[in-house]
Amino acid sequence: MSSNLSRRSVIKGIIASTASLGIPSSLLAFANKNEASRSIVLNLKGNINHSVARWCFNDFDLETLCIEVKKIGISGIDLVGPKDWPTLQKYGLDSPMCNGAEINLVDGFNDIQFHETLIKNYSEMIPLVSKAGFKNLICFSGNRRNKTDEEGLHNCKLGLEKLIPLAEKYNVTLVMELLNSKIDHIDYQCSTTPWGVELVKSLQSDNFKLLYDIYHMQIDEGDVIRTITDNHQYFAHYHTAGVPGRNEIDESQELNYPAIMKAIAKTGFKGYVAQEFIPKNPDKISSLKKAITICDI
Repeated sequence: MSSNLSRRSVIKGIIASTASLGIPSSLLAFANKNEASRSIVLNLKGNINHSVARWCFNDFDLETLCIEVKKIGISGIDLVGPKDWPTLQKYGLDSPMCNGAEINLVDGFNDIQFHETLIKNYSEMIPLVSKAGFKNLICFSGNRRNKTDEEGLHNCKLGLEKLIPLAEKYNVTLVMELLNSKIDHIDYQCSTTPWGVELVKSLQSDNFKLLYDIYHMQIDEGDVIRTITDNHQYFAHYHTAGVPGRNEIDESQELNYPAIMKAIAKTGFKGYVAQEFIPKNPDKISSLKKAITICDI
């Protein structure tokens, strides 16, 4: 059970027992006020479309997470597959970055041996994404396994160009994520913006772009705001997390997220920025709410 449901149960128990025992109404008022404060929807400015990565909040069942993010004002949940799309739709939430067609993070388009499986998976998933009314479907380069940059680019292009006509037909964008290869994903090939941008250029389609993960790229490249400013046309989506540690994006880490969000907004970006940090705070929803406040410029 989620911490929030536990909290509600405790509060309801307090209210019931205090009423029966004749405990002063001030305690009842305090309990009600504490619970009510959790239900206040943030007055968001509308310059950033906010989402959150599902896997970072796996302690919550999906229905509970949907309810909590709606309270905050978040309008999407990232990295959700077809079986969970009806739950998002039930709560009027978008799936700004769908998943479920990939093999995993290490076996990707840069290796020809995986092309048959990947092309089959993505050919089946692209129409499903479109039918559900969503737009973006994540993909991965895979690990180098001693391939040069040129070989990896060539292989990715060979595989992806077979899917681009289908993506264009269904108005779905295939989005390759930039991941750091220094700390979290050793040997991952799409680990620098120039490599990813070169792949986008080679495919010559608006239906293939990059997921610029701010956390990952701070580790492998730095120079985040300049990179966003110079390459925003190649980015379909953004992820956040605190550096170092991949935790809260507050003052405990090194990135200036309000400045980064202003740079993103300045480019005219109309997609989503998704929180993908792992909360250290036991009250995970409070951490998420704070992160949205920090990014809502």
